[in-house]
Amino acid sequence: MAARDLQERIKKLIVDRRLASGAPLPTEPELMEFLGASRNSVREALKALQAVGIVEIRHGFGTYVGRMSLAPMIEGLAFRTVAGHSRGEDSLLQLLRLREALETGLVSRLAGRLPERDLAELAALVDRMEQRAAQGAPLADTDRAFHATLYRGLGNPLLGEVLEAFWDAFHRVSRDLVEVPQDRRITVRQHREILDAVRSGDAVRAEQAIGDHFRHLRTRLSSRTDRRHLASE
Repeated sequence: MAARDLQERIKKLIVDRRLASGAPLPTEPELMEFLGASRNSVREALKALQAVGIVEIRHGFGTYVGRMSLAPMIEGLAFRTVAGHSRGEDSLLQLLRLREALETGLVSRLAGRLPERDLAELAALVDRMEQRAAQGAPLADTDRAFHATLYRGLGNPLLGEVLEAFWDAFHRVSRDLVEVPQDRRITVRQHREILDAVRSGDAVRAEQAIGDHFRHLRTRLSSRTDRRHLASE
């Protein structure tokens, strides 16, 4: 039996038995009998599934259903973007546009619907961002926390993981942005505008505020890309 077929049958076993993350899988001999495959073939299939987070092999204890995180996606997305960027492609801009499309389509659902607790947390983050901007300190951490808190209001854990995956991949390869002057006051103002629009329940204004934020990021990135092209000519 082909390795891919074994992997698919193990995945089907997890689904059919409704095994949750952390649940034990059948023992190796049981899998060999169930799959009609050799020990080496079963082990290779389990190793391949472990590489993508579907199973977790705990040596001496057994094999369990994995956390099924998006870590492999983050690694692949980051490497693809780095490799393309190093060849002079606009892979970083592509990734930014993907995140922009996702957030622009979601923010209108939050307008007027966030609980006061989340709004207070967002306001505190913007205030902290403003303080850090006045000190000339980096804003990446508070920026990330703002977006995570904002979309948490949709109550979709998978969405949160996807947004974190985009964020991780983007910020692993966006060092070129550092060389482009950033007006931190603009960044703070844009986040405060997003918060005010969501608080007021104005969905159109919220979309516009998110769009302005990403246009600012694209301008900075495009500026850096243009400078790279000029330097290479």
